[in-house]
Amino acid sequence: MGRSLTPREEASSTSRRSGKPVVLVARRHHLLVRWSHWLNVPILLGLMLSGISIYWASPIYQHKPDPLTGNFDVAADIGIWICAHVPGLRHCSSPPDWIYNHMSLGPGMLASALRFHWLCAYLFMLNGAVYIVGMVMGGDWRGLLPRRSDLLDAFRMFRYYLGIPFAKLTRREWPHPRFNTKYNALQRAAYFSVPLAGCLSVATGWAIHKPMQFQSLLRSLEGSMRRALGISGSCGSSFFSSYPL
Repeated sequence: MGRSLTPREEASSTSRRSGKPVVLVARRHHLLVRWSHWLNVPILLGLMLSGISIYWASPIYQHKPDPLTGNFDVAADIGIWICAHVPGLRHCSSPPDWIYNHMSLGPGMLASALRFHWLCAYLFMLNGAVYIVGMVMGGDWRGLLPRRSDLLDAFRMFRYYLGIPFAKLTRREWPHPRFNTKYNALQRAAYFSVPLAGCLSVATGWAIHKPMQFQSLLRSLEGSMRRALGISGSCGSSFFSSYPL
């Protein structure tokens, strides 16, 4: 009596007999990569909320007192406008604090925001190290390396995404470009650049926090450029964390 086929072998044998193309099944990400990916969500949220509280507590962002409200804070002016024009918020007890209470840790929270910000920063660095270890152990780092065909493949993906709305409207087929790799070119570029964005956020944070110890880094990231790079790096990491693995 012949050997019985396992479900996987039977499916493979059936596909060969029927002449259908074999579908490439990509291996799942390493457990450490998945855990570090989703742990970035609360960590980055804490970094952004505490960072906003730190910026708004600084007097350099204040303006001259408003002749109507008497406020010298842009965020307070925005909160007053929101509570005055958005239905359901006109009975808010403290309109100047609405932005602070809903988009940060609260008004006048500089000391506690600094402590919480650095707690999240150390967790972010530790989580990044766990992510790198998971990428090395699972071998996923090989799939993120740039390739010579990435430019052409990225153009194919851009063309595909641009054509989807027109294909839906005209009810015509718009096949997805086929790749024999785990990631397409756009995904590979995004996943490759996110760790760089995380390192950029860490570098700008240390440059602002320890200007005397990191003078050379501080000089290379002068003025508002440090804040812009830090914010853009956090936004890029947040977008990456919102994409499911």
